[in-house]
Amino acid sequence: MTTRVVLSAGANMDRPHARLASVVQALGDRLVAASQVYTTAPWGGVSQDDFLNQTLIAEGDLTPEEWLALCQECERAADRTREVRWGPRTLDVDVISVETDGAAVLSDDAELTLPHPRAAVRAFVLVPWLEVEPRARLWTPTGERTVAELVAALPAAERDGVRVAEATR
Repeated sequence: MTTRVVLSAGANMDRPHARLASVVQALGDRLVAASQVYTTAPWGGVSQDDFLNQTLIAEGDLTPEEWLALCQECERAADRTREVRWGPRTLDVDVISVETDGAAVLSDDAELTLPHPRAAVRAFVLVPWLEVEPRARLWTPTGERTVAELVAALPAAERDGVRVAEATR
């Protein structure tokens, strides 16, 4: 069984460019596409530095739960702590969607809800995803929608707040 996964990685502490690069490295030859790195304002109302975000698409013989475990391992390697909800973090890697044989995997499991329950309204997920997969589609509670439609439905200020990050040395 081959699955295709869309991941969203974000970091705003302790060398965030390097933290995002560590996820790319962990995916290895499973990586199909990686967006540019984007700068976005923090989400959730906690005062903190801007985030660097990146969307990654990978394929492999992993189950959805194994993709989640890989994401959690990347977070552990980055010394991720979970003290403040939506607070600063060294690395956050979310499983946005998983497909098996071209069909979306749907799950309301508390450990891994698929697709990610807030992906359809988060510009920092959708804008980078649209960059690397212009024809991407996401299952939503109202049915499958294109990522382009979801991006267009976001407030302009939110879309415009997702900016290509400056490269680091």
